[in-house]
Amino acid sequence: MDNTSKNIAIRIKNVTCSYGGKPAVRNASLDVPQNSICAFIGPSGCGKTTLLRSVNRLNDLTEGFALSGSIEINGENIYGNDAASHVEALRRNIGMIFQQPNPLPTGILKNMYMPIKAHYTGEKKYFYEKAVEKLKTAGLYDEIEHRLDRTALSLSGGQQQRLCIARALMLEPKIMLFDEPCSALDPIATYKIEDMLLELKKERTMIIVTHNMEQARRVSDYTAFFYQGEIVEAGRTNDVFFNPKTELLDQYIRGRFS
Repeated sequence: MDNTSKNIAIRIKNVTCSYGGKPAVRNASLDVPQNSICAFIGPSGCGKTTLLRSVNRLNDLTEGFALSGSIEINGENIYGNDAASHVEALRRNIGMIFQQPNPLPTGILKNMYMPIKAHYTGEKKYFYEKAVEKLKTAGLYDEIEHRLDRTALSLSGGQQQRLCIARALMLEPKIMLFDEPCSALDPIATYKIEDMLLELKKERTMIIVTHNMEQARRVSDYTAFFYQGEIVEAGRTNDVFFNPKTELLDQYIRGRFS
């Protein structure tokens, strides 16, 4: 996409991912520039989520997973020979949001404190102010400011997902990964999250897996189209959607895919 190395936040080079020896991603290469949103699109089971989860080494937790090639974060190969000892730090610096909201069954503020208290010490006032700041970033604070001690499970699905994003922001990640974050949400909740993503892009780099073509067009700067474990096309979103280079992508965008 952008060959200027200093502007690249995530560089994926010749990556093949396998489970039990069976490839799920084949020879993928992709650059994601800093302060941009890259959408992964394509049919189910084509390797999008596998590659996404490789960016923070979450697939390491799956038995039989193997990866060849390299993934560089700000120029450092996270699968290098000495990288294994830094995986925990890597995951702290990369926020991950899943398809289903996963708040803890405890108070809203306690949810917010959880990631930061595990790594920092400070006065209660500091934790509270930081939590409020991130809840405001997520557009959630004004909706829940009078019930911050209530269980997070009392929130709507869209509010729970925004809470999870706000919680991930407590560690100030420069990279954030989203695995179909709006697939279970109504249009209003979806638009609120999309607006937040556009605001977060000012200081962060993001990858979003989505089956929603309109969402990919609305929020992403770059798009990669996956099919059967391979990246078939990748480029600026407008080029990918309005000037596809392959018939396969053209058919997928038109909804005539089989």
